[in-house]
Amino acid sequence: MFGTVSSEREVKVAASEAWKLYSTLELAKIVAEALPSLISKINVVQGDGGAGTILELFFPPGGKGLSSYKEKFTVVDDEKRVKETEVVEGGFLDLGFSLYRVRFEVFDKDEEKECITKATIEYELGEESAANSALVSIQPLVAIMEAAALHLIQNHHTKTTT
Repeated sequence: MFGTVSSEREVKVAASEAWKLYSTLELAKIVAEALPSLISKINVVQGDGGAGTILELFFPPGGKGLSSYKEKFTVVDDEKRVKETEVVEGGFLDLGFSLYRVRFEVFDKDEEKECITKATIEYELGEESAANSALVSIQPLVAIMEAAALHLIQNHHTKTTT
C-alpha cells in the first residue's frame, strides 16, 4: 500500500530566505526549541546538514507509540529548493512501513516578498500492516512549517528594522 499526504503554507519572506532555513540543520534546532510537545530532542548522528546527514529524533511519551527513529537526508537540492529525508531505523519501519519519506519544498510566489513552503509525506507498507496507515499525519509537518514561518518572519522583520 502506497500513500501520500501534503500541505502548503504561504510565508511572507523570499523563497531564498526560507530555503536558508529549510536546507540546513537550523530547521531541526528551531523545531526542537519551538515544538517540545512534538519532538523532545534531535541529535545529529552524522553529517553537516547536506545529503547523507543522519538525525535521531526523540518523541515525548504518549505519542503514536513512537519513541524515536533515525532519518537520513537523501536529497538537499539548492537549485530546486527540495529536501527529502527517509526513516532509516526504528519508528515507522518498526510498524510495518517499508518507506516513510518527508519532502520539504520552497517555491517562489513573489520573488522578493513571499514564498510557499510545502511538506509531503510518502509512505509504503505491506497489506498486513495497512491499518498502520492511520498513523500517518501531515499535522506534525504543518506545525513544523508554522514554527519555521514564525521564525522566518520574526527574523526577517528584525533584519529589516535594524
